[in-house]
Amino acid sequence: MNEETKEKLACSLTAETTELIPFLPYLLQDLWELGSNPRDMIRLIEKHMSISRDTKILDLACGKGAVLIKIAASLGVNVYGFDLIPDFIEYAKQKATDLKVSPLCYFVCADANDVVNSETDFDCVIFGAAGNILGNPQETLNKLIKTIKPKGFILIDEAYLPDGATNGKIKYKNYEYLTHEQWMQLFKDSGLKLVEETSGIEEHDFDSDNKAIAARAKELIAKHPEKQAIFEGYVQSQLNECADLENSLEGVTWILQKI
Repeated sequence: MNEETKEKLACSLTAETTELIPFLPYLLQDLWELGSNPRDMIRLIEKHMSISRDTKILDLACGKGAVLIKIAASLGVNVYGFDLIPDFIEYAKQKATDLKVSPLCYFVCADANDVVNSETDFDCVIFGAAGNILGNPQETLNKLIKTIKPKGFILIDEAYLPDGATNGKIKYKNYEYLTHEQWMQLFKDSGLKLVEETSGIEEHDFDSDNKAIAARAKELIAKHPEKQAIFEGYVQSQLNECADLENSLEGVTWILQKI
């Protein structure tokens, strides 16, 4: 993994430094869902896609596989998940086995930037709360489009700046948020049709998640006192991101179709 890839990975998981990457599985061990909302995605897929036993869904930053495994369990479709953190992929494989959907699930440790050049002909690709791992928003859309069939779908879990807001008010500084208008123009320029938009963030127990992460950070500080600053920095980054989502940003899930 080169340094640029490490930096994008760290940013996508709200880490301020790549030095934290080896510790992320430990810090996040109590969380299964990492960012995206499986319920919204399942509803949008059921509503707008023709589902069959041959349907294939790709997730380019699947984390521990929560979204794909729940899609497989609910819809009985084939799902393919890729992530750069081996521990996350192993967790996803075990979870798929535990929930008896492993025949439908294919999980591999790989860089999404490589995957977009090798994986094609999917009915739907998911890009959920994965930041800039594929580049800027325009580059990201261009890469996602390559993976889907003609008339295929893209599901994006994002957040945007509400009217009148600026990035200057955002507490988490490692990501540049766009306005809703900017996203709509990007979709149009990329040859994508907005099928449906689900606004708002699902009621989620951010406080419980943050407490779990803080407790794991405290354990790591006891083991690695010389790294106290980076562990405490991660806890603060999580708090900042949650505060932004609750107070300064509009959470959204978009389902788009290739024209």
